[in-house]
Amino acid sequence: MRISWFLAILIGLFTLELLEPVHQAVILPFTALVASVSAGITTLFDSAVQAEGIIIRSLSNGAAVAIQPGCNGVEAMICLTAAIVAFTASWQSKIVGLVMGFMAIQLLNIVRIISLFYLLQWNKDWFEWAHIYLWQALIILDALIVFIIWIRLIPKLDGKLVKATG
Repeated sequence: MRISWFLAILIGLFTLELLEPVHQAVILPFTALVASVSAGITTLFDSAVQAEGIIIRSLSNGAAVAIQPGCNGVEAMICLTAAIVAFTASWQSKIVGLVMGFMAIQLLNIVRIISLFYLLQWNKDWFEWAHIYLWQALIILDALIVFIIWIRLIPKLDGKLVKATG
């Protein structure tokens, strides 16, 4: 991996994420989509849940969680994107890694959001601990595991892509 590329991409993407037009046009709508998907899955076993923008609310007891920046999986995806793009591999392999990473991070993030929603209703102290310590680490660990798996798959991915195009 080219460290200078990694750092440049990482800084560039984090800077881009912080720009207000990007926040309004991309980050907030994406976060609202994550909230909507999380609430939609939750309604499969709890019909008294709804999403309002970035907020998931229980209609039965009023408990609500707001998915804030840092809780939508975007930062983990930025780290993974910088690592994959900076790594020496074909662009086809990089695209596979980015799609695989996005899916893995968002699937785990939805589990995270749903679990935190119910932890908040059960015990606020456990919610705080899981939110600040457990889930932050697990989401970043998820990105790292995806990166490691992707690195191991590169020879197979590049071999199949060469055969398919050759």
